[in-house]
Parts: sequence; C-alpha cells; structure tokens
Amino acid sequence: MSLSGLLKKRFSIRAFLDKPVPEEILKRIFTDARLSPSNCNVQPWQIYVVSGAKKNELKDKLVQAVMSGQAPNPDFNWKVSYKGVHRDRQFGSANALYSSMGIERSDKQARMVAMLQNWTFFNAPHALFFTMEKYLDIMGAVDMGIYAQTLTLLMTEHGISSCLQGALGQFPDPVRDFLNIPEERGILFGMSFGYADEKAVVNATRTEREPLENSVVFL
Repeated sequence: MSLSGLLKKRFSIRAFLDKPVPEEILKRIFTDARLSPSNCNVQPWQIYVVSGAKKNELKDKLVQAVMSGQAPNPDFNWKVSYKGVHRDRQFGSANALYSSMGIERSDKQARMVAMLQNWTFFNAPHALFFTMEKYLDIMGAVDMGIYAQTLTLLMTEHGISSCLQGALGQFPDPVRDFLNIPEERGILFGMSFGYADEKAVVNATRTEREPLENSVVFL
C-alpha cells in the first residue's frame, strides 16, 4: 500500500480483539521503525512494550492511580490549555467520539467511564510507552513524534491498529516503578495496539481535517 493509502486507512482504534500480534511481526515493525529520522541522528526513543499478564498487571496499577483521585504529574508539560480554533477542534473530536458511543454531552458519568478506558489500554493485547531522557525537552519530543508516526504507519501496513494516547503519560509513577525506568528518563506518551474489533461502534469514530488552505501557505 502507498504511504497516502496508509494515511487514509489509519484511524484511532479504541476496541480490540483478544488476539496478540505474533512476536516476529512485532520485531519486524520495531526494526523498521529504527529508520525514523531524528535531529542530528540522536535517536532519543526508548520504547517499553507490555503484553499479556504484564500488561494486565500494569493496567490495574494505572487504574488504581487514576481512581485514587491524585492529580496527574506528567514528566513533561501536558498542561497546555487549548484556545480559539484549537479548542473548537478539541471539542469536535470529543463530540465525534462520544456521539459514536451514544453518550450525551450532559452524561458526565458515562464520559468518565469512557475516559477511564485510556488506562485499561482499551483492552488491547499490547501497550507501549514512549520514553526519552528528560533533558532533551522539546527537541526530543519532536523526534519522538516523528518516530510515533513512523511506528503507527508501519503497524497499519501490517494490519495492526493503534491509538496514540497522551493520557498514558499523565501518571508516570506506577509505570516507572513497574518497568524499572530510570528517574532521568521521562514517559512522554503511550500507545495501545492490536487487531481492531471491526464490530465495535466506537471504532466508527471519524474526525475532520482542515482544508489545505487553512494549514499550508504556498509562496
């Protein structure tokens, strides 16, 4: 499939089959992902992939942390408050998601339950965490974003669906303890992935894209 075809085929998936990805396919994907570009070729990514019983154990620890009521304490700055058109797009995305699930805007309880699914990895067979040395700051974050895009497109090429999740970087402490991540390395964000449940209504969610003239200036 062409790159443009992969981009049109990839969507954020939030319901998965109970079917793990074969190890040889995973290794092939992550081997190819190493070719992702980075500033000065520093290759800042350190990826942790959890599956099976380990994934379920970490899921329980994350849900416990979220349900405890403690405030998020991300390793990096996730405190951006969207304004103007960016806020409008944020609301549009949330509306598309909750509408596909049949959840009314006024139903805060149902929205909270749906939000909590982020930390259960949407019951995907696999989850991963994108980590890097904290001192790299925004330069490392740019490289990590490029790597994540490369990775999700490679997964799409192999018929594997995914959901990139900023939420998986909001409560780093249980993840760091469980995975023995060094203190100098921060958890930027995460991803749940596996084979999509095509029958799940939530996977019908589609978000809009701005027209070309709103994002690119040709001179």
